[in-house]
Amino acid sequence: MATIEFRNSITQAELATLGEGSVAYVREMESDDLKGKFPGLPEIAPGTKLWALFAANGQPILLSDQRERAIAGAFANDLVTVAIH
Repeated sequence: MATIEFRNSITQAELATLGEGSVAYVREMESDDLKGKFPGLPEIAPGTKLWALFAANGQPILLSDQRERAIAGAFANDLVTVAIH
């Protein structure tokens, strides 16, 4: 009897758009790491910890001093948040 093997494959282009418009992630970051992610960000005291909400593709959406507000921002934009490590 022959064995049939199924492989799911995804192209790099498909992977790049996975979750687009529906998935976001929340990440705690220090102010020193935010400048490259949030263009036009005003000066923030070094070492300040903030919560950033990013789209699935890494595009910044919002910045908050409270994790709950960042998650609320995801829900307000009909985005499901996922955990990253």
